[in-house]
Amino acid sequence: MKAMIFGASGGIGRALVRLLGEEERFQQIYAGARQMQSFEAKKVHPFTFELTDEGSIARAVAEVEGPLDLVVVATGMLCEAEIAPEKSLRDLDGDKLARYFALNTIGPSLIAKHTLGKLNRTSPAVFAAISARVGSISDNRLGGWYGYRASKAALNMMIKTAAIEVARRNKSACVIGLHPGTVDTNLSQPFQANVPEGKLFTPDQSAKYLYDVIKTRTPDQTGLIFAWDGQEVKP
Repeated sequence: MKAMIFGASGGIGRALVRLLGEEERFQQIYAGARQMQSFEAKKVHPFTFELTDEGSIARAVAEVEGPLDLVVVATGMLCEAEIAPEKSLRDLDGDKLARYFALNTIGPSLIAKHTLGKLNRTSPAVFAAISARVGSISDNRLGGWYGYRASKAALNMMIKTAAIEVARRNKSACVIGLHPGTVDTNLSQPFQANVPEGKLFTPDQSAKYLYDVIKTRTPDQTGLIFAWDGQEVKP
């Protein structure tokens, strides 16, 4: 079996690569990041890509021979040097909103464009993108975080729409979104103070939970978003 992980330098992505490296059923794991990474397992093949450069994504996928059994997009942005979640409408900025969508929606969607056609058609295969519960419109009771919420909600729609298309030609495929919970990574670090005890996961914990969800999904669940505990996140 072959897996391809995009975002292998981040906390969750790197932990997933380590976990899959210990799984005997995966013979090859392609691990991508902006800068070349190194991994202990010999069956891990690092590659580089830029999330905002479709050409780099296409070239990386083209290097993989044969079908893929698992693709995980473990990328995402909540804060950057000049960007933080908005507290009110007066904080909205067009360039910052565009950046949220570029990294949280468009990039993962372009990865889907180039990888979904390579999913195995003779045995169950999964494409999973890291989403977020705050992307749920029906679950939004606090407001704020306009760009992050909207970009993740848009990602969820892209997942649903791609799942419908893929199901027409690949009955073995499952295209899903994953909510990892709050993970102790750079992304969540500024917002960890209010996390309930026992709900801040290490990257290795999160990777295990997410992989347990991935390997128990079936094609009839394609297009859905699941939390780390296997519960469906409503749109």
